[in-house]
Amino acid sequence: MERKFDLFTDSGCDMPEEYLKENKIVRIKLGFTMDNVNYGGEDGAHIDEATFYEKLRAGAMPTTYQITAETAKGYMEESLKKGRDVLVIAFSGALSGTAGGFTVAGRELAKKYPEREICVVDSLCASMGEGLLLDYVVKFAGSGASAKETAEYAEGLKLHICHHFTVDNLFHLKRGGRVSGTTAIVGTILKIKPIMHVDNEGRLTAVGKTLGRKKSLNALVENMFALQDMDENDPVFISHGDCIEDVEYVKELILQRLPNVKIMVHYVGAVIGAHSGAGTLAVFHKGKHR
Repeated sequence: MERKFDLFTDSGCDMPEEYLKENKIVRIKLGFTMDNVNYGGEDGAHIDEATFYEKLRAGAMPTTYQITAETAKGYMEESLKKGRDVLVIAFSGALSGTAGGFTVAGRELAKKYPEREICVVDSLCASMGEGLLLDYVVKFAGSGASAKETAEYAEGLKLHICHHFTVDNLFHLKRGGRVSGTTAIVGTILKIKPIMHVDNEGRLTAVGKTLGRKKSLNALVENMFALQDMDENDPVFISHGDCIEDVEYVKELILQRLPNVKIMVHYVGAVIGAHSGAGTLAVFHKGKHR
């Protein structure tokens, strides 16, 4: 059944281009500046993920920027002018002002188009956690649900979207204020790897640490199975900062216990990767709670 409304998201969802096109989702790009070049956004230059991570490993220090209300308003109004309702699934408001930009745009447009449903959901999710919520929304909306009904479904589901991730280099988290300088230095010397998740407020939070990379990858999978609450057709998503061999290791661990589960893999995009660094690996699934 054709969806009754237009669905919007932002590039913080880190979903593949072909998925977005196939499911008729409008993605608005966050942006970043690196080596005095503006990337992403509406008018920025293009860079593929592999090249971005190559530059990051070579010492590039990108700075990121959010989607403004004015930008969001322009995209959303195109649908409203055509008599279409609008639903937005947005990057966690605790990590970016993007959800706030969509919300402001929605309020302004509601005055101009009072007959239309305009719904904005702060996913409280990041990377393919936002993407996983989006995937559930796509499937739910396919049954003929309205924008409002689908937004209510997303609000009820979002705190069951679990994020488990680790990073290979603590200095990008330090630069973003997620860990202290001392923690970054000592952790790097001792090869301490943090185990992190996104909490109920949509913030990055440490939940453990391991000695060494492989133990951190094992911990991601153990955390997943401790919380998972998946039905037969529920997928697992994995995003990564250019570390596909580690992805294959984690996939194998998951498939040993859930041999029929569908796993989608994609890069951590540049805007989130600028803060998490090369070697980030994250696992997302539906769970009892976060």
